[in-house]
Amino acid sequence: MSTLAYTVRDSVTMLRRNLKRALRYPAMTLSVVTMPVMMLLLFTYAFGGALGAGIEAAPSGGGEYVDYVAPGIILMAATAGAVATAVGVCVDMTEGIVNRFRTMSISRAAFLTGHVVGSVVQTLVAIALVIVVALAIGFRPDATPVEWIAAIGLLTLLVLALTWLSAGIGLVARTPESASNTPLPLTFLPFLGSAIVPTDSMPTGLRWFAEYQPFTPVIETLRGLLMGTGIGTSGYVAVAWCVGLTLVGCLWARSAFDRTAKR
Repeated sequence: MSTLAYTVRDSVTMLRRNLKRALRYPAMTLSVVTMPVMMLLLFTYAFGGALGAGIEAAPSGGGEYVDYVAPGIILMAATAGAVATAVGVCVDMTEGIVNRFRTMSISRAAFLTGHVVGSVVQTLVAIALVIVVALAIGFRPDATPVEWIAAIGLLTLLVLALTWLSAGIGLVARTPESASNTPLPLTFLPFLGSAIVPTDSMPTGLRWFAEYQPFTPVIETLRGLLMGTGIGTSGYVAVAWCVGLTLVGCLWARSAFDRTAKR
């Protein structure tokens, strides 16, 4: 059997391990769903009337507010999965299981690959549940099957990028508590983009930050695919951000894992 075949086999084994642990301890997966759903309900029913009226009057607005905010909250579910990934990796590192793996005939790449793929699967399941809730409260996308596939592909690429970054965070964190706190800014960064209101309604400084941070083009692309609004160059920028963050996160996580092996 080739080295690649051994790596794939060991990675599948690690993936199975992580998925079984997620089923046995579902609290972290549920937390990925709970916060976005609460935010969706809060902004739709508590603030939707006031915010929706302002957005309808804006040039980029129109339609029900839930149709505007739902894509941003769906993206928030993607960012919430980063916390679960960081905690899971850190727990394995601090409890000594990784040292046991290193004494066994297991591919070194399998540990990170199993965690990343498992976390991507869990987060995509959480995103699907958030979409179901959004549909139940009035979200009405008009996307074609091809546009749905493109939207799912974009979300998967974003989740992959954030998962590699959070795996790096979990590797360098000293405790699970610090691993759970460090990725939190990623969860709330979409609020400083166009997730809740258009960027042209923000003060100049905040508007500049919102327009050039990585989540805004992803939100605008996702909203355009699902609701038929203009995308422009946001699609290319969104993919570029996701690919760049994936490469940075992957290289950082692999480097951090290699450093721990030398301690």
